[in-house]
Amino acid sequence: MQSTQSTESNLLPLVPAYDSILALAPYQTGKPIEELTREYGVSDVVKLASNENPIGCSPHVTLAITEQLGQLSRYPDGNGYYLKQALADFNDVNVDQITLGNGSDDLLDILARSFVGADDAIVYSQYAFIVYSMLAKMQGAMDVEVPAQRFGHDLKAMSQAVQDNLNTKIVFIANPNNPTGTQLEHGELREFVASVPSSVLVVLDEAYIEYSPESNNRALLDEFDNVVIVRTFSKAYGLAGLRVGYALSSVAVADLLNRIRQPFNVSRIGLAAAAAALADQDFIEKTRLMNDEQMRWLEKQFDALGLGFIKSHANFIMVEIEVEMEDTNAAVIYQALLEQGVIVRQLEVYGLHNWLRISVGVAEDNMRLIDTLRSILTDD
Repeated sequence: MQSTQSTESNLLPLVPAYDSILALAPYQTGKPIEELTREYGVSDVVKLASNENPIGCSPHVTLAITEQLGQLSRYPDGNGYYLKQALADFNDVNVDQITLGNGSDDLLDILARSFVGADDAIVYSQYAFIVYSMLAKMQGAMDVEVPAQRFGHDLKAMSQAVQDNLNTKIVFIANPNNPTGTQLEHGELREFVASVPSSVLVVLDEAYIEYSPESNNRALLDEFDNVVIVRTFSKAYGLAGLRVGYALSSVAVADLLNRIRQPFNVSRIGLAAAAAALADQDFIEKTRLMNDEQMRWLEKQFDALGLGFIKSHANFIMVEIEVEMEDTNAAVIYQALLEQGVIVRQLEVYGLHNWLRISVGVAEDNMRLIDTLRSILTDD
């Protein structure tokens, strides 16, 4: 007969590695369509919350996925040979400068785990992708948030923050920035990189680069060994459900990242789909043209509704909800849109209480958004 012992007296309490983990809140994704249907019984749902490609993905991707269905019992190529070869050709880099990830978030996590310890600091901008702050807390590191300038990165202030915090290991810069859509010029970015010590990694998060090809800072890799560029197939390429991303860096940095990344972190289907998507740049051009056209249309509609917005260089737009109606704010408008089957993104977590982020959809979805928004704002 086994003896029973008091769990409380014999087991130490389980605690996280760093106290900062307790300050973390789970990342809030855009509300899924299925969840909205369950909650409100709405069947005709328009999702404009997660910056997905509203026209889907290249038809070549579907074929590539189909060809892999008979191989699902086999592990993928852990090195991602064919995708890395295609990415090397596309970006004019060597294969050994590439690291593959389970989406770009995976790569950001790998970067933090590779270079940041508990006594180090991560520098990022106010109103930049919230995952940067989360990564600092996960590593038990200091997160240094630099006040934004006109809703974008203040690179001079960020450079000063690096000088003031000699323990800085990574600076995260999103360009174009999420959620504000702002963009940095090549010259100011180069000046910033040159101003920080070579021991500080400058990570350029280019998740939305396909919507703003002029933001491509690939050339910085030829000049600076401490620059890393992170990109994703989740946005313009339309593969958000497959989770594939990649990083471009020096050979030395890529070697470290590939030591840390999990084996088989990109699935067999993901590898094949991403290679097929990359090869169809006509689809990317079609996506960009549609996005540009619909973005201009939405801007005109927001002007007509008297709503402010930040000019965006991505596939979303940040809209200010300041209307002269009692008890009406961004949270109220967000909820009212939800109840009518339109999903957008609240920005409370960024401290942007009067703003909503709205993904650019196809014409039909955008008209539904504007019609619904107009009816809410004019409802007595």
